[in-house]
Amino acid sequence: MSPEQLEEFRQILRDEKKRLLRKAAHTIKNEIELSKDDMADEADLASALTDQNLSLRLRGRERYLMEKIDLAIERIDEGEFGECVVCGDDIAVKRLRARPVTTMCIACKEEQERRERLYSD
Repeated sequence: MSPEQLEEFRQILRDEKKRLLRKAAHTIKNEIELSKDDMADEADLASALTDQNLSLRLRGRERYLMEKIDLAIERIDEGEFGECVVCGDDIAVKRLRARPVTTMCIACKEEQERRERLYSD
């Protein structure tokens, strides 16, 4: 992969992390505290709590994604970005554009998912 492509992916990853951090800050600022309007009756309170719970769960998933972003940036720094951790082959640039945090080529990822389906049944 060319240095220009690596820098492009680094910027994509940084931009995504900034976007996730802004969403987290928004949640902390606007969605953590329940207002008195949310507690007008039990149904309103239940609805507000459900919305708050969903928002916090989404932020938790995004925190996990930020960890993956940090690891992808580390892989760029170490010269390992775009290389499948399972087979060592190059990951297609098209796949990296769709999911820049991926660590597996499509063949290895499909095999992993196939095995997960076998064991989950």
